[in-house]
Amino acid sequence: MAETPRGTLERLYGKLQKRKARVKTWSDYYNGDHPLKFASPEFSSQSSGIFDGFSDNWTQVIPDATVERMVPMAFRLEDGTLDEDAWKAWRRNECDVEVSLAFLEALITGRSFALVWKPNGVETEITFQDASSAIVDFKPGTRRERAAGMTVWIDGDQERAALFFPDTVHWFTRDANQSGSAAEWRETDTMPNPLKVVPLVPLENRARLHGKPVSEIANVIPKQDAVNTLWAHLMTASDQLALPARAVLGMDRPTKEILDAEGEVIGEEDLPIDRFRSDRLLWLEREGASIAEFSAADLTNYTNVIAVAVQHIAAQTRTPPSYLTGEMVNISADALIASEAGLVSKVQERQRFFGAALREVMRLEALASGDPDRAEALRLGSVVWRDAQFRSEAQYADALTKYKAISVPDEALWERIPGVQPDEVERWKSMRTDQAAAIVGGNLAALVGPKPDLEPVEDEGAEAPQ
Repeated sequence: MAETPRGTLERLYGKLQKRKARVKTWSDYYNGDHPLKFASPEFSSQSSGIFDGFSDNWTQVIPDATVERMVPMAFRLEDGTLDEDAWKAWRRNECDVEVSLAFLEALITGRSFALVWKPNGVETEITFQDASSAIVDFKPGTRRERAAGMTVWIDGDQERAALFFPDTVHWFTRDANQSGSAAEWRETDTMPNPLKVVPLVPLENRARLHGKPVSEIANVIPKQDAVNTLWAHLMTASDQLALPARAVLGMDRPTKEILDAEGEVIGEEDLPIDRFRSDRLLWLEREGASIAEFSAADLTNYTNVIAVAVQHIAAQTRTPPSYLTGEMVNISADALIASEAGLVSKVQERQRFFGAALREVMRLEALASGDPDRAEALRLGSVVWRDAQFRSEAQYADALTKYKAISVPDEALWERIPGVQPDEVERWKSMRTDQAAAIVGGNLAALVGPKPDLEPVEDEGAEAPQ
């Protein structure tokens, strides 16, 4: 029996709710909200929550180091030309900014989503959704063919949902402040799907063939917890044992007499140790009394273990040690490139996964714009990414000069310059054409800037000013 739209909605909503717990955990760790773990019950009870809210947050560095090197620059069609219409739609929807947020969310929580839709009489919209507000259902036995997609959001006191099928779209709503039968979903509208495909595209971080997308910080969390606990122990030790402790040997504890109202001695009491700390003077009256000293605790025992944990985080996540330790002293350019090789390789791998999703997003944009031929060319095209390897301008200039020496066209060289947009390349082409026209036409002065206008010649026999 075929599943009803409402049945599909409830099933997908249930899966989305189960996912939210993991999404919240990963998001909290990225934001630095870490519970104190791996501490003994005695330590936890003695600290009385004093370390709640403290974290030495390494889980934020890992996805940030990756996403900052993932910048789409253009979309290339099947024939190798740049798709100007796709790039205009990309910029019009501010995707050049929003896509970085989507990549970051996917690296943190394993996935994010892009929604392509064209409201009636409005230009095509491309928006991005986080993993707790969108979900895609694939056809059984496939990893790419989308059977349904759903987005949910809160609108005042109403919770709303949009359910997408290849042929239809359904809108539902329910009271967000109630539960049970009173909060059942009610279908409010339905319409044909003009795209004939589910317009919700998942941007998934790398996954196994039989498995779910993975978070970049999932395997960092245990070591992050260990680092936080080590810092808690270190700060406790620094408060109690970081300074040398002294003891008086061979002498009774200092006391003072207790007097009654008439001044008679009726007893004695121990003097508080704080008294001698503040007076900074202690009389040793008994013969043989002496002062002993206990050495301060060696706090490097803690910092050495923390440093090892951070090194393990760097190795397992392929993050350059310079990103985590900040130590860059007398490092050559070649050594720096070698230290970043693992990160560059990881970014290039993520570009392949996310690039396939972005091609699908722009294919849907072309379909929504009524251009099926361009959509098919985008399906077989590629995404142009900014170079994942950070280099100096001198290194780029040297590399491009060598490429030029083997007759690589100028346009190909310009596209390899970091930060150069396709419209900038087109402007350079136009400028080069203007220069060539000026040379052919003999107007060499136009190549070096504007010149003053010549005075009109009144007499045909008069010479024009030189």
